[in-house]
Amino acid sequence: MRTAKIAASLLSGAFCLGLAGRSAQAQVPPIAERDTNWDAVSNVTMMISVATVSLMPRVYYSSPDATVGWKARWHVSALAPIMSATALTLFVDGPIRNAVESVRPGCTLDETKALLPDSGCESFGGPSTQAYAAWGATGAGVSIFLVDTFKYSDSELNIPYFAGEVLVPFSAAMVSSISRSQDGYGIGHESFGQVLAGALTGAASGLVLGLGYSLFQEPDCGYGGYLFCW
Repeated sequence: MRTAKIAASLLSGAFCLGLAGRSAQAQVPPIAERDTNWDAVSNVTMMISVATVSLMPRVYYSSPDATVGWKARWHVSALAPIMSATALTLFVDGPIRNAVESVRPGCTLDETKALLPDSGCESFGGPSTQAYAAWGATGAGVSIFLVDTFKYSDSELNIPYFAGEVLVPFSAAMVSSISRSQDGYGIGHESFGQVLAGALTGAASGLVLGLGYSLFQEPDCGYGGYLFCW
């Protein structure tokens, strides 16, 4: 009977300590208040940049397999660079940032490694994932546009194609990058250096992916007049 009472007391004590620990953890104030509005802007504009380049069909003017005039084709093969860019972005967001250990503004290394939820310091900030993804899409769009224009379209310029592959993603990437370090109603999510690191590495990888894809995959399908082909 004595043993049972002791066991019950220990279990009750452990349960109470667990509740107290969770309550204390929930009451930990944020170490660094982050601006949620600019965070939303940066994420939305990043998605606009990525989606515009991903969904934009290849536009070309002349081709030996097609009649003369502007044609648009979206190749299923575009999934290859899209998935490659996605994998690289996830790699930057996880292993790369954890290896670099670049803390967010207002945080210390120890605070970041503590992984306190909702503290504003629960993850590392550089290179910026949003900047990497947005500028990666822009770099790919620039490469694809240049190759299609000068290699497959006899240097004929198509304004809507320029807007879809270059102008829109570039503008969205600029807004996304600027938004990451803004501190309107709290500290910015990342520093200027972290955003710049993400932008430069993203643009470089995007240029390479877009160049490789557009050089090896012609814009026309060689058959039919369908928008989607492979």
